[in-house]
Amino acid sequence: MKSKSFSLMVVVLILALLAGCAPAPATEQPEAPTSAPVKTEAPAAAEPKTLKLGVLAPFTGPSARVGEEFKGAVTMAFDKINWQVGDYKIEPVWIDGESDPEKATRAYEAAITRDKIQVGLLNWDASEVISVMELAAKYKIPHFFAMGTSEDIDNRWKSDEKYAYWMGKGWPTPSKLTINYVTTLEDAISRGLWAPGEKKVVLYGNDDEWSRGFTKAIGEQLVAAGWEIAGEEYVPVGETDFYPMLTKIKSLDVPLMAGTMDDAAGFPAMIKQAREVGIESLIVADGLGWVGEWYNMTGDASDYVIDQIPGWTTPEAVAFRDEFTKRWGIEPSPSSAGLAYDESLFFIKVLQQALEENGELTSDSIFKTGKDKMWNTQLTLTDGLLMKEYKFTPETLPDMVVGQGAFVFPVIQYFGGVGKTIWPEEIKEQDMQVPPYAK
Repeated sequence: MKSKSFSLMVVVLILALLAGCAPAPATEQPEAPTSAPVKTEAPAAAEPKTLKLGVLAPFTGPSARVGEEFKGAVTMAFDKINWQVGDYKIEPVWIDGESDPEKATRAYEAAITRDKIQVGLLNWDASEVISVMELAAKYKIPHFFAMGTSEDIDNRWKSDEKYAYWMGKGWPTPSKLTINYVTTLEDAISRGLWAPGEKKVVLYGNDDEWSRGFTKAIGEQLVAAGWEIAGEEYVPVGETDFYPMLTKIKSLDVPLMAGTMDDAAGFPAMIKQAREVGIESLIVADGLGWVGEWYNMTGDASDYVIDQIPGWTTPEAVAFRDEFTKRWGIEPSPSSAGLAYDESLFFIKVLQQALEENGELTSDSIFKTGKDKMWNTQLTLTDGLLMKEYKFTPETLPDMVVGQGAFVFPVIQYFGGVGKTIWPEEIKEQDMQVPPYAK
């Protein structure tokens, strides 16, 4: 019994010792309040790169139809690249020159200072060019392929290096093209196709830079070929009543009248009124076909009229014409929509080259590429619709190279609204025809 009691006491003692050695139970701590999740800012998106392009054209005014064709053509050219060059989005700013030098100048400066354009493209009216050239030079905005042209513009461009920002004209000086008319007429005379009673001509046009530049050029060339200038007649841009001018020209009874108008609506009206008045002169009407539906306005009054204009002569050109008509609901002219499209393609090549060489598209980088590459035939366009090649050389600036295989307009004669090529010889469709009333 004593031994059992002793054993029990030992067990109890061991258990007590074990309990004393056990760790104390952990004290419960109150739960810490849950913190609100910290809001983290999303990484900032990269700033989109944009190049602002100012397209200058007469979107309203007497030549608004030309502006309409320009806008459609530029849009189609840039649609081909989704308005994107590299990582730059091209943002157009449509600048309305209104065929008014003062309004064009104000609109262009606003596009620079307010809309922040970095580069300019195209133009139509020669009368606005010199004042806009000053703005391009002042703000160092390179402007490509303006079609307004005259000897005065060329002389201004060559007078000071600052005008280099007028990067290259999209239409050559009149004298480089007017000589083709003189060559055609003299060839017809020498071959016995035309025997004018006397070599007298009346020059005519709008009272603006373009028309006067044209008549000066062709007048000097005709005089050099033995012609006498019997008179010169000019009307304001936007005029639609040509009867007084035409009556005066009829009274001079000359075998030839030669001129141009950049008034797209007025020119067809003048041709129609010339026939109504009974003018018996052979008519050179440079630019009659500058808008697509000109024949709707003249009808057969335009038969025998001589013009100088490219045509839709390739499958690609015909496809463009048809797509343009389907998309915009108007028929394009090669001289307006066609040239604007080709020169937009050329301009896109300049942008692509500028980005590749400089890593950015800025006024400075575009100017540099235009000057270093485009001016030196290292950058040309050979896949346009109208010309085999558009290119510049230091000798031809600010004009492109003019001539066979480069920028050239065939001389055509209209019959039933269709131009038949009568010069140059290698692509001639027929000889020049003399109307019965002019023989």
